[in-house]
Amino acid sequence: MIEEFVQEFWRAVRKSRYERRALVEEFKKRINEVIRRKLMEAERLPTNIEQWYEYATNLDKHWRESREEERLEQRKESRNQEKRQRG
Repeated sequence: MIEEFVQEFWRAVRKSRYERRALVEEFKKRINEVIRRKLMEAERLPTNIEQWYEYATNLDKHWRESREEERLEQRKESRNQEKRQRG
């Protein structure tokens, strides 16, 4: 999960001497490629490390919610097909 990654990244950052801009570049290198691509394609690009954390966390959260909804819908459709086949 991105939230865990952000926490680990933040812990490592506190011990480092990275400047703000370098933090953003390092974060972009290390996050999930799909999330990075979506953030880079966004209409409003994050402008600081806090926004990168926030935007990445929100994207990950929405993606996970969407996947869960898809799984539930697939299960529902499978049950309906089984009922039709039995009935």
